[in-house]
Amino acid sequence: MEKRAVRSRHLCVHLLLFILCFFFSSSRTVAESAAELQNTDKVQLLPGQSFNVSFAHYAGYITVKEDYGRAFFYWFFEAAEDPETKPLVLWLNGGPGCSSVGFGLAEEIGPFHVTADGRGLYFNQYSWNQVANILFLDSPVGVGFSYSNNSKDVLSNGDTRTAEDSLEFLKKWFKRFPQYEGRAFYLTGESYAGHYVPQLAQAIVRHQKLSGETSINLRGYMVGNALTDDFHDHYGIFQFMWTAGLISDQTYKLLHTFCDNKSFVHETPECERILDVAADELGNIDPYSIFTPSCTSSSTLSRNKLLKRMRIGKVSEQYDPCTEKHSTVYFNLPEVQKALHVNPSVAPSNWQTCSDTVGENWKDSAASILPIYKELINYGLRIWMFSGDTDTVIPVTSTRYSVDALELPTTTPWHAWYDDGQVGGWTQVYQGLTLVTVRGAGHEVALHRPKQALVLFKQFLSGEPMPTLSQHQSF
Repeated sequence: MEKRAVRSRHLCVHLLLFILCFFFSSSRTVAESAAELQNTDKVQLLPGQSFNVSFAHYAGYITVKEDYGRAFFYWFFEAAEDPETKPLVLWLNGGPGCSSVGFGLAEEIGPFHVTADGRGLYFNQYSWNQVANILFLDSPVGVGFSYSNNSKDVLSNGDTRTAEDSLEFLKKWFKRFPQYEGRAFYLTGESYAGHYVPQLAQAIVRHQKLSGETSINLRGYMVGNALTDDFHDHYGIFQFMWTAGLISDQTYKLLHTFCDNKSFVHETPECERILDVAADELGNIDPYSIFTPSCTSSSTLSRNKLLKRMRIGKVSEQYDPCTEKHSTVYFNLPEVQKALHVNPSVAPSNWQTCSDTVGENWKDSAASILPIYKELINYGLRIWMFSGDTDTVIPVTSTRYSVDALELPTTTPWHAWYDDGQVGGWTQVYQGLTLVTVRGAGHEVALHRPKQALVLFKQFLSGEPMPTLSQHQSF
């Protein structure tokens, strides 16, 4: 009996050692595989980049639907310093149909911006990767370099599938970059990302409740000049245009008569007609930034798209109103696509900042995102909304009406916030939500007010209120 017991113990020890060896071997294999994939996606010196940077960055594809060959393109920048201690942030642009690479990265919060000739890059000193690891995603398929092997996919995008595919992207991205699993994670974006971001946050929260998975450690989200609620968005736009002296009294009244309670995605003929009248009265201004010059040579600013499509802005920091054209030149260069690991067999024949095909064939768009806010506020996420106050497309009035509709108790009343002794905007803190305006900024806040946008981002990440006059901010 004793010999049998000893042999049994020996067998158990050997079995345990085998299991441990197998486990560590498998873990090593997974880690090595992830490291190899990261190395494959690592971007070296880019065409037109005349400066060196201290951080690593990666670009490539994540397949979100194997059956259809549906793949999202991403570009990821590690934080400029100590990336292992910084949170991870996903940035999304809207449209629907616009590229986060072409807008958010190349002219707003990314470290590389495109020069005026479209063939070079310059360094953005107010890049958000100063304080976080930033992931840019082109979604859904048909946007930027994201693609599908099924041509019908580009014609059948919508809110629901975009959220599902974006969640699948994140699950697979964290497997490719396992060092970020469990890291504090935030979602950010602007414009139609007012749909994308809360819908993705909801998808993440619900997925985690069902699966118990913890690799995506979502802490909160922040959206700017965000499409939120059809009624309040329309009502706020009409009021903003009228109070800013952009449209007549009669047009203001007719807009309320024919366009209230209607969707921006599906206009009635009467609403379309009066929107055309309003566009004529506006004149040749940039509705995304009413006090800065418009790009007079750009056909993209047609009146039929200005007021009826929630597209991302056509504006720039310096101020170059034609900046979208520069990105279009740069990302169509074969050498740039090669440096970003774009697969030539699936690359678009003509890369565009926004896809009309995606936008015009959008299938489902929620009339209101406010119910999602209520759900996620109860879940305890950190939620901020910000608004550039010179935008007529989704103006500050629209955002304020949407926030008011949530009927949240105020914890800190409306007051000015400051940057270097100057008023940067105004803010109010509610129970479960913080609202911040940025003075003098248009639809793309980080483009017109890059320094103030970085202050805003830093405060959001810290969970601290916007600085008062007695506080000093410097970067």
